Amino acid sequence: MEQEENILGTEKIGKLIRKFSIPCIISLLVNSLYNIVDQIFIGWGVGYLGNGATNVVFPITMVALSFALMFGDGASAYLSLKLGEKKKEEAAKGVVNGTILSIFISVILCIITLIFLPNILLAFGCTDALKEYALKYGYIIVLGLPFMMIGTTLNSIIRADGTPKYAMTSMVLGAILNIILDPIFIFIFKMGVEGAAIATVISQILTFILNILYLKKFKSINISKDNFKFQVNTAKRVSALGISSFITQMSFVFVVAAENNLLARYGAETKFGAEIPITVLGIVMKINQILNSIIVGIAVGAQPIIGYNYGAEKYDRVKSALKRVLGISVIISTIAFILFQTIPDKLISIFGSGDENYMEFACMSFKIYLMLCICNGIQIPSGIFFQAIGKSLKSAILSLSRQILFLIPAMIVLSSIFGLVGVLCAGPFADGLAFVISSTLLILEIKHFGKAKMLSTALIDDTSTDDKLNKQIVITISREYGSGGRYVGRLIADKLGIRFYDKEFITKLALETGLSEEYIENTEQKRERLEGLNSGYSVGMNTADELFIKESELIKKLANEGSCVIIGRCSDFILKDINNVVKVFIYSDMNNKVKRAVDIYGIQENRAEKEIKRIDKLRANHYKYYTEREWKDYNNYDICLNSDVLGVEKTAELVCDMVKEKEMMLNN
Repeated sequence: MEQEENILGTEKIGKLIRKFSIPCIISLLVNSLYNIVDQIFIGWGVGYLGNGATNVVFPITMVALSFALMFGDGASAYLSLKLGEKKKEEAAKGVVNGTILSIFISVILCIITLIFLPNILLAFGCTDALKEYALKYGYIIVLGLPFMMIGTTLNSIIRADGTPKYAMTSMVLGAILNIILDPIFIFIFKMGVEGAAIATVISQILTFILNILYLKKFKSINISKDNFKFQVNTAKRVSALGISSFITQMSFVFVVAAENNLLARYGAETKFGAEIPITVLGIVMKINQILNSIIVGIAVGAQPIIGYNYGAEKYDRVKSALKRVLGISVIISTIAFILFQTIPDKLISIFGSGDENYMEFACMSFKIYLMLCICNGIQIPSGIFFQAIGKSLKSAILSLSRQILFLIPAMIVLSSIFGLVGVLCAGPFADGLAFVISSTLLILEIKHFGKAKMLSTALIDDTSTDDKLNKQIVITISREYGSGGRYVGRLIADKLGIRFYDKEFITKLALETGLSEEYIENTEQKRERLEGLNSGYSVGMNTADELFIKESELIKKLANEGSCVIIGRCSDFILKDINNVVKVFIYSDMNNKVKRAVDIYGIQENRAEKEIKRIDKLRANHYKYYTEREWKDYNNYDICLNSDVLGVEKTAELVCDMVKEKEMMLNN
């Protein structure tokens, strides 16, 4: 691990980006090939109505993919966290439960969709002219959903197990088989859209089989028959960890559903009809997805480079990496813009031919809908950049702003004014607004690089040679903000002559990880609820997860070294299996918390209560996320004390008395 960190902090930025980004780009492009390849062969073998049919079936696949990624990415994160805690058995249970969830939901989704397919297609904008093709294609695709979902879930887990090449190979082989089988079934066997669907399902089965075979080859865990038990709590945890991926994918489902319905409605009022707009814009979006896959791959590849150097306060390297990512992304999006504006007829012709109206609307779609696609070169990397530096809330806002906040409302409003053209105009409108927001946040963030410094990087004396305890005992202090809990902990440490870790803990962690104290302080013990809406581009752990694992390791190490007081950081949970731990929770009346916040922390009185509630909420979210427990649940602690009743000094004395009683019990 140390070697990898040194490389991230010392190797040439360009070389690092090539090393990490190219595999990401390949994986994302392969993932996009399935539907695009189908549409190319269907366009030539069936016609544009066949392509229109695949576009109204596509949201069903996206719904299935949303669940598959939720369970796969959730199980991947669970695997990484539990391995970090050295709990391989728990890690195996997470993998198994993620897989079981995928199996169960895929079968349920398959059955429900088969029963209600005509109604579902109607909800996704299917017209009478597209219905026959959509049903033929859809029924076969739906039968293959379990294979696709389970294969995708396992693919994410395999990457987290440290074998990304195997995961990529299984996907690539499936895509290649699809390319081979499509023309065979469509042109040789004359099976039309049904042939394309069969080719896709067979390809998905191949990926499924290859990934199932990997279950016996896991490097980090051993999966036995005993692990194959469904556990509700583990399943809930896996789902919670993967919810961001689910939300990200589902946002596309809502976009396509709204878009198809508006295109059908307003297209029917024009010479283009309902089917041409649905077909063409579906193809345009998938071509644009190729551009986005490349940009996402570049940015995700640079994510660990940016994250490490930001944490280590090597801001010049962060800026250099960011400039390269933005520069390459803008160049690629500019090339795409030129192609979209100059040869739209050539691009649409790849997917088959059409009449004069078909070609006219295709040219309109490329030129209007993708008018500001250059903005993708800034907006997408910005969201991933904020994710890399631990600003997950900003990342979540940027990731969802274009799709949910801007695009869908713009389509509805502009189409009501300008009809069919209004739907197309919603694209550049959303791209422009997303660009303004992402650029503004990015500029503001870069301006603040390195400005906020810790007051001191020297290690406060946390050692004591006056240990008054005969037995090694660790006291963990969880506390509400402003309750005086930290001061209580300091008094306990002084009275017992033992080590005390709070701000000192940050300094020790910085020395062990190479990350800056400022970065650790700004990232640890804070989790916004909206972080669940994050982009989900990366698989496995994010920055906060890695920091939590490092903190857990350090907490266990310090607890083994001798008696001490540890403030917060889920230390009561991390040390829950150790007998010589006294777990304390300190709370206080709001009026007294406000007074302490004003007098001690210098917070303005008119905003003190709001700030207290905000910080306590962040602590509760953090605790819940990593422990699956409620922060204020008294069952988590040996004693809960209101510091107002006796005052902080008497409260400290009371805890010391309890510690001495604990010591006597350990001696007996």
